[in-house]
Amino acid sequence: MTVVLLQILLPLALLAWLIVLPADTRSALAAQACGVGAVLLALVALWTFPPWWTPGVYAVIWAAATVVHGLRRRPASAWRSTARTATALALGAVLATLGGAISALALTARATPPVAVVDIPNPLGAGNYLVAHGGSRPLLNAHLKTLDPTVPRFAAWRGQSHAVDLIALDGAGLHMDGWWPTDPARYASFGRPVHAPCSGTIIGTANDLPDNRVPDMDRAHMLGNHVLLQCGPVVIVLAHFRRGTVRVAVDQAVAAGALLGAVGNSGNSSEPHLHVHAQRPGTAAQPIGGEPLALRINGRYPVRNTRLNGGGW
Repeated sequence: MTVVLLQILLPLALLAWLIVLPADTRSALAAQACGVGAVLLALVALWTFPPWWTPGVYAVIWAAATVVHGLRRRPASAWRSTARTATALALGAVLATLGGAISALALTARATPPVAVVDIPNPLGAGNYLVAHGGSRPLLNAHLKTLDPTVPRFAAWRGQSHAVDLIALDGAGLHMDGWWPTDPARYASFGRPVHAPCSGTIIGTANDLPDNRVPDMDRAHMLGNHVLLQCGPVVIVLAHFRRGTVRVAVDQAVAAGALLGAVGNSGNSSEPHLHVHAQRPGTAAQPIGGEPLALRINGRYPVRNTRLNGGGW
């Protein structure tokens, strides 16, 4: 419901306000247009679900409304005493401030964090993918909350602090068949092949956990079905595999590009996606509690809404 509110209802309401009730002075119209535009920009930064092209549609509508209303003759003074002018000035200023602050914070999340960086190819097969969680700020990457030392239980998951979540897109830029179906098989990610992003040794797996119905999550098994692949001093963790698809075993040596399994919806996953992160080796008791490392995928630091091609394995 939050996604519907923030990515559909709120943008459409703001655009309707600009189109149907434009301010009746030029300066007030400028404030109104700037406020709506700033919030739309902020929502693009926070975008969590495709179709990825929807913000572009909003931008075209905003630009068209701004130009059309801007070309119409209206008084220049902002102090014309009407309710419409006062509302446009006040609300436009609030929206511009809020939207600008969020957009600025989101922009800083595009900077690679000050930790060691591991370069890997996209572990997924050929296709188009979107980063659902990624970036160096919690605003865009929820995994970063496990860096908080004041929460003792986060220590066991600390290695995943700079993780990336990848979802598959179909040819239309959609990630699911229908309106948030509960069947994970109706999501474009479900069943996509997952390949080893580096040559190394398998040090941990799980393969028998069920795939959740959307949006249920199994918080008792955070990674769900998974593969831990040690490549030299680095451990690459790939999680939320489809039940029964993991094809490798502990102590097995694998080459880069080897098929590991298929994307599923097991573990702490509300819909099918691939979780991938890099870390230093953990312990037997806390296998994903090692020092967290950042990832570059296909040469890019993956931030929410980054679009990536598959590895072409």
